[in-house]
Amino acid sequence: MENLLQYFETIPSSHRSILLVGGIAFFWLIEYAAPLFKFKYQKFKHAWPNIFFTLTTIIVNFFLAFILLKTSDWTITNNFGVLQWFSLPLWATIVLGVAILDLIGAWLAHYLQHIIKPLWMFHLIHHTDTYIDTTTANRHHPGESVIRFLFTTLAVFIAGAPVGIIMLYQSLSVILSQFNHANISLPKPIDRLISWVIVSPNMHKVHHHHTLPYTDTNYGNIFSIWDRIFGTFSKMQCKDLKYGIDTYPEIDTNTKIVTLLKLPFSNYRPPKGSKFNTKN
Repeated sequence: MENLLQYFETIPSSHRSILLVGGIAFFWLIEYAAPLFKFKYQKFKHAWPNIFFTLTTIIVNFFLAFILLKTSDWTITNNFGVLQWFSLPLWATIVLGVAILDLIGAWLAHYLQHIIKPLWMFHLIHHTDTYIDTTTANRHHPGESVIRFLFTTLAVFIAGAPVGIIMLYQSLSVILSQFNHANISLPKPIDRLISWVIVSPNMHKVHHHHTLPYTDTNYGNIFSIWDRIFGTFSKMQCKDLKYGIDTYPEIDTNTKIVTLLKLPFSNYRPPKGSKFNTKN
């Protein structure tokens, strides 16, 4: 475990790039071999907007990374945070650290983006993809990337997480997000078994169904336990899934990138029936 933590404390940028690009390539190939849905779409054309938003996410995180490092250094120096207050075995420290970062930096951030309208308008872009595959994992507005970064920083502060655990968490987050968004068909017993520990593809696909209440369930990214604990876990037959967002039917996979970037700042009024239409 010490070697693992030491590796992630000094993980080269090239290795992080390999995880990102290699993960997309790996799951993309599996999507060809064992797709959940046989989409009638141009795979590379569909991927372009998602790759664009992947690049903007990388840029945002690159320029803000020093904040994470400074926050981590401060907690270690001042003996602040959950991991600093308890003397646990190294393996338990790593598991607890990743769990706290996942709960606050991913699950809580995601949950609040669904219930607070200004945050939802940034997150909305992620849900407008009507062909969910592994490239959808990073389809985030730059504004959402900033929001999620702030929650990750809060998680580091509360956890008192050292750099090694932060880098391990981020690496797991990237790979598992690509995995649970991938358009792959796993045997149902395996998917069900996986979903008791981590977010499986079938579990997360429910979150991308186009209507409530399913859209507001299964917020998890790494661990599935949070949705079970907080009562936001749900199931749905894959054959009944329809991707997209019903309150914005004219905004979908084919919407231009410029339009998507402007969406959070537009005067667009959700149609009647939307949970965010205060005129209902």
